[in-house]
Amino acid sequence: MNMDAGSESTIPEQLLPLSWLIGRWTGVGTGQYPSIDDFRFGQEVTFSTDGRPFLSYASRSWLIDDDGNRVRPLATESGFWRPRPHNQVEVQLAHPTGYSEIWYGNVEITGLENARITGARAELRTDMVGRTESAKEYAGGHRLYGLVDERLLWTFDMSAVGQPITNHLAATLQHVDDGAPPA
Repeated sequence: MNMDAGSESTIPEQLLPLSWLIGRWTGVGTGQYPSIDDFRFGQEVTFSTDGRPFLSYASRSWLIDDDGNRVRPLATESGFWRPRPHNQVEVQLAHPTGYSEIWYGNVEITGLENARITGARAELRTDMVGRTESAKEYAGGHRLYGLVDERLLWTFDMSAVGQPITNHLAATLQHVDDGAPPA
C-alpha cells in the first residue's frame, strides 16, 4: 500500500515528524556555482511511505529556458529518509552520475495547527560521499528543507571541484494534490 499523501492516522508514528514532506511537489529553482554558468530548473520531488518507518524519496529536474520551457534533463536522485530518536534524521541518496551520499541532520516542527504541521524544517549535512572513478570530484554538502506557507523550500550548498562550500541550488515547490502519478 502506497500512502503518497495519507492521513496522519495511516502514517507510522516514527514518521510523524517527517509527515509534512509526504506527497508530490513541483516547482522551479535556480542553480549557480563558481565553475558553471547560472541556470534555472524545473523540479519534481516525491516523498512516500509504504507503511514502514521510512520515506522513499525521488527527485528529477530539467533545465528550463527564460519562458519556462523544458530544455533537457538535469539531475536525478533517489533514496530514503529515516527518522531517528530525538528529532534526528538520516538520509541515503544515490545519483546516476556516480555518487552515493549519507546525510545526517535534525527536524524541527515550527508550526502546528489543529494537529496539522504547518511549518517545519530539516537541516542535513553529508557524513559520507562515495563516488565512482568517472564521477566529478564532490566532497560534501549542506541541505536545508522548509515548509513555509504550504510550500516546500530547499537549498543545497556543496563543496566540489576544488571549491569551498558555497550555494549551488535553491527551489520553491508547490504540493501537487491531483492523485496522478509523476509525468
